[in-house]
Order: sequence, then structure tokens, then C-alpha cells
Amino acid sequence: MRELKRKRKLSALSAGSAATFILCYLLLLAVIFVTIVCNSPDGWLQFINENLSGIISLIVCTFLLCSIVYYYYWFEDREFILHAKNVFLVFFILIVEVAICYVMGRFVSIYARPFALIAIMCLFLFNRRQAILLNFVFALMMFVIDTYTNYVVDGVATNAMYYSLMLAFVCGTLSVFVAGGIKTRVGLIGAGFIVSIPTAAIILLLELPDLTAIGTASFFISMAYGVAGCMSSAVLALAILPLLEWMFNRLTVFRLRELTRTDVPILMRLKKEAPGTFNHSLIVAQLSETCALALGENAELARACAYYHDVGKLKQPECFTENQKDYNIHDELTPELSADIIRSHARDGYDLLIASRMPQIFADVALEHHGTLPIKYFYAKAMKLSGGDVNRKDYSYLGPTPHTKIAAIVMVADSAEAAVRSLKERTPENVEKVVRSIIEERLDLDQFVDCDITMRELTTIKETLVAALSGVHHHRVEYPAMRLHRGGETHEE
Repeated sequence: MRELKRKRKLSALSAGSAATFILCYLLLLAVIFVTIVCNSPDGWLQFINENLSGIISLIVCTFLLCSIVYYYYWFEDREFILHAKNVFLVFFILIVEVAICYVMGRFVSIYARPFALIAIMCLFLFNRRQAILLNFVFALMMFVIDTYTNYVVDGVATNAMYYSLMLAFVCGTLSVFVAGGIKTRVGLIGAGFIVSIPTAAIILLLELPDLTAIGTASFFISMAYGVAGCMSSAVLALAILPLLEWMFNRLTVFRLRELTRTDVPILMRLKKEAPGTFNHSLIVAQLSETCALALGENAELARACAYYHDVGKLKQPECFTENQKDYNIHDELTPELSADIIRSHARDGYDLLIASRMPQIFADVALEHHGTLPIKYFYAKAMKLSGGDVNRKDYSYLGPTPHTKIAAIVMVADSAEAAVRSLKERTPENVEKVVRSIIEERLDLDQFVDCDITMRELTTIKETLVAALSGVHHHRVEYPAMRLHRGGETHEE
């Protein structure tokens, strides 16, 4: 029954994804049609009739290029492309880039086109490999559109379309590698300037053979347009990325940094209403970031997920030890009710983050960071009261278990921080023993079966946490018991 439901869901998602792909392709054709009309407002119908075979070639070529993109995702990241909104996002970026480049090339200059825009946006919204692919497809698509619509004079294509193809390939590819390490929005402007230098060199090489014909002034104007095109790519990316982040709830390095500021409303609530949980989350975030770096994972994403992993405790903050002072509400409750309250914070966190339009991975980590582990304290208490007649599932978290390495890192870091904090002797040996025990227990209870984490990576996490926790929870030298006063007086305390 479960398998049948899964297949039906998969079929529904596939149908929705394919339908969205067709819709996006038709939208692209509509944009191309608008460019033909703009090229010849009074004679566009005649142009289509006279170039019907070329228009058909254009339709077929753009469909093939769009299909390449769709099938790339189908085989490389099917989970992503099965969601209709992701299909729309990918092709929306392509369509926007085509429209902007047409406008700039038609009304300003071919060199003023923001060729690097699509590569930059895809780099931050997806990853480097997808950015290179989509830039490659865009370059060919723009070349096809130029060939059959924009730069055909008496049936003969001008050099501009070939220059456009070259610049789209080079500028886009260069921007992927130049902007790959950018962590701030301001730094993106600098990346645009860096890319403009080789772009100017390419324009120099392209225009130099015709220098006598075009004139020195036009030559330098073309180079200036090339620099402006690269800079405008960065500026437009800065303007468009926040909109796409909000519309499609996508994570970029810029948004991650914004979401880990302590003035975010949820974190401000956590700091005010559950200060113990807030401080615990800060330490877990530091530990998770260090572990992610050691594994080569996205360290900033790990840190952000850890910031929000316990926000479900906001529903009943006084029920959790780190927020209690002298009164423990669980002393008055049955173990079963206490366990139900404790384990509900995972689901409550998920619901709160989804309702707040936080990234899906934040909500997933909040739901998965305890997996299906038993709540030991109340399980042991129930065992004692009932004489051992207890179902462990009634005192366990509801899961699911971690599905990503980030969730697995947060799971281990969360438990390790709490366990080490309770140690009386926090020597490296004791810390290592505790962390090793935590990882081994989760292995025994099959908490990592749904994520692709390896034993080597778990060993790396253990070693990283031991080193970090030995530093976080270190012992200090005992201060002398004396109090100093003005005038040089000293009193023993």
C-alpha cells in the first residue's frame, strides 16, 4: 500500500513537472515572438512568412536546448526537477536572461549584454556545475535566436551574433570561477569588475582586425560597453537574487548570513523566551560548522541549521532543562506525558519554520535531529515505575532519521554538547569517550541509514567534536578568594 502511494505521488509529480516544462517552453517562444515584433513592428508578419523555415528551425532548436536542461536534471537531480516550482525557476532564469540580453543588444550594444548574469544567479541559487551547464545552454540559445531573428540582414548573419556567442561562453564561465568564493553581496560587484578585464581583452581581439573600418572612437566605446555589461551582470544579480530567494524560498550564501543574524524574529524570540536553548544552539552551531568544514560540506548551511534546530522549544520553553531554574515541571507529570512534551519539540519546530517560510532544510533538520532515539531519562523513569513493562517506542522521538549529512552532524553535535556539559571531569579522554559512545549508540539504533554518511566521516566528526568541546568546556585556573578595594585594601573572602 505504501509503495502504491509512493508510485502515485511520483507519477503526479512527474506529470506536474512535465506540464510546467511545456508551459515554460511556450513562455520562451512568446518572448522570442515579442523580439521579432520589436525588430519589425510593421513587417513582422511578412518577416515570418519569408523566413518560415528559419522560424521552424528556431522553434526546434530552442526545444532541444530546453530538453537538454530538463533531462540533465532528470538524471542528475530528479528530486529537484520533480517539483514544478523548481522547473519554473530554472526556465524563468533562462527566459529573463534572454529578454534582458535582447533588449541590451537591440537598443544599446551587443557588448552591453549582461552575459555573466545567468551564470552568477545559477551559481548562487544552485551550484557550480549547474551554473556552467545553464550558461552553456544560454549561449547556444542566444546564438540561435540571434541567427534567426535579431542580426540577420538580407539573409546574411552579421558578426555580432558570433561575438555574442564567444562572450557568453567566456564571461559566464569566468564568472562562475571568479564569484565562487564570494560571501557578501558587495563582493559580487568586485567579481563583476574582475570578469570585465578579460572581457575587454576579448573585445580587443575581436575588433582589432576591423579597427580601421570602425574607427578608434567606436573601438573604445565597444570596450566600455563590454566592461559595463560585466558590471551590470553583477548589479542585476544583486537586484534579482533577493526576489528569487523570496519567491522560491531558495538559499544562497547571502541569505544564509542574513538568517543567522541574531535580529531575525525567531532567534530574537528564542533569545528572550528560551535563553538556555538559545545559548545551547549557539554552541551547537559552532560545533556543526567546524564538523562541516572538516567533511567538506557547506559549513554556513550547517551553522544556520543548528541555529534553528531547537526552535520548537518555544512552544513550552519551561519544560526543557536548560531553561529551568529551581522548578522542574516534570516532577509533577507522568513519564509518558513528559516524554510526549519533550519529543513534540521536533515537530513543533518543523511547523514553526514552515509557517515562517524558512528554508525547507532548516525545517527538515529540526524534525530529524533526534531521529527515532529514545528519551532516556523518562524511559528509565517509566521502566522503574512499571517494573520494566514499557514499550520503548512510546518514549522515543517520532523521526524521521537524518536524510542529509548536515542533519547527521547536527544530531551528533547537539547530543555531544549536552552530554559533555554534564561531565564533572572534562578531560580530552572523557570527552572522547562520551562522543564515541554517542556515535556508536546512533549507529546501533540505525539513525544514519537514510543519509550517505560514511564511517570515515563519522570518525572525522568524532575527532573534530573532541577537539572543539575540549576547548569550549575547558577548565579555568581557580581565582584567589580575595576582593580588592580602592586605597589598596584587600580582604579575604
